[in-house]
Amino acid sequence: MSSLERFRENWVRPALFFGNNPVSLAGGAITTAAGVTMIGYWLFELVGRSNENPYLGLIFFLILPAIFILGLALIPVGIYLRRRSLKKAGEVPAVFPKVDFNDRIFRHGVDIVLMATIVNLLVVSVASYRGAAYMDSPQFCGQSCHVMHPEYAAYQISAHSHVACVDCHIGAGATSYFEAKVNGTKQLMEVSLRPMAGLAPKLLPTYPTPIPSPVRNLRPARYICEGCHTPARFIGEKLLVKSNFGDDEKNTETQSVVVLHLGGRDSLSHLTGIHGVHLGHIEYIDTDDTRTSIPWVEKTNADGSKTVFTTSALKGAMPKGERRVMDCIDCHNRAAHTMQTAEDALNRAMAEGAVSPDLPWIHKKGLELLKADYKTTDEAQAKIPAQLEAYYRGEHPDVYAAKAAQIKAAGEGLVYIFTHNVFPEMKVTWGTHPNHIGHMSYPGCFRCHDGDHSTADAKKSITNDCAACHNLLAVDEAKPKVLSDIGIQQ
Repeated sequence: MSSLERFRENWVRPALFFGNNPVSLAGGAITTAAGVTMIGYWLFELVGRSNENPYLGLIFFLILPAIFILGLALIPVGIYLRRRSLKKAGEVPAVFPKVDFNDRIFRHGVDIVLMATIVNLLVVSVASYRGAAYMDSPQFCGQSCHVMHPEYAAYQISAHSHVACVDCHIGAGATSYFEAKVNGTKQLMEVSLRPMAGLAPKLLPTYPTPIPSPVRNLRPARYICEGCHTPARFIGEKLLVKSNFGDDEKNTETQSVVVLHLGGRDSLSHLTGIHGVHLGHIEYIDTDDTRTSIPWVEKTNADGSKTVFTTSALKGAMPKGERRVMDCIDCHNRAAHTMQTAEDALNRAMAEGAVSPDLPWIHKKGLELLKADYKTTDEAQAKIPAQLEAYYRGEHPDVYAAKAAQIKAAGEGLVYIFTHNVFPEMKVTWGTHPNHIGHMSYPGCFRCHDGDHSTADAKKSITNDCAACHNLLAVDEAKPKVLSDIGIQQ
């Protein structure tokens, strides 16, 4: 017997006989419907008619491929169930219905099956690739998953908005990809089961609100930040100009001008400035969830010796907490997800003109509206502009009559500030996620540079000299002369 005949007798004829069952036929219909729909959508994309709705991505890149594979799986399942049923009833025929390849109609049927198999393999391959690519996109991370809305809103207006989430949170390699998908599956279960978590809170997993920060399993900065920001590049100095507005009627503007000694590693390998000092090997122990309290610091010196600095409150004891090797993330902890304070956000909006400083009392009233208690984002979006308009209509009718357009724009600007920093549904409010850069709004640098971190013999301490990190050229001055001297401000 030839190979073709054996294949026909042992495989084709039994498969056709047992495949004639409702389950297998339903599987074929499901696979065909899902496959045709996906191919149609892909062709639609090729001609530039794709839709940015994130839920379409969920349907066409995740749900439909799963349905397609489910349909394929039903075909052998149906064959198995029918064979088991007939075998149990003793009705399996000794000789299966004849398959005649000389029959033109039958040959065409086999050709169709072979072509369908090839198409199915291609569809599964493309769907798997597209599904994996979609799950790695910022749109999937931030828009499809409502839990991540605060982080996605901050990400969109950050300096890293062009960097894909996976570049920092997953990384290259099969191991990182597998760990990310396992963690993603866990998160999917938490989100899906949250509505029922109240029935059995100890048994059903749920996600925390707010999402904890910092991310404990984030890869070291040498694999993330240093892919773009090489520490070998000498950075030097940076001029920083910050505008502040007063709570008086004229919203008096003042400016602070600072020269930051960023430093780094120069061409002679000398470590200078803020970055340079911290490029050495430094370890610390933090005793709170946000890495704000740091009572113990150990620095490895150039000769290999170690110097330990502790706060006076420890009294020589070793604190209990997380021990970390310091890297970029310990200061730039919100690099791609910065949540501003209400004051900083409003000052910036007024300096840029999004909220007009020409409106009397807008700084004071704006802060009052931003810091009010709103149960939901929708409530804030409705109340902030309405209450701002009511304030000017009632307290300053002449301003309202002359500057109605500016008042409306200011209301929209305040809503923008609120909706990019506060998320009541996720319990994220002003100050929920501290930013460790600087030391004006949060402890930041003063976590270590507070004058209270000294060696056991008190002969050395971590400096708290302002000039070590920056020079203050002007502090809250109206039109600082230094800015006009260098041609920045007239």
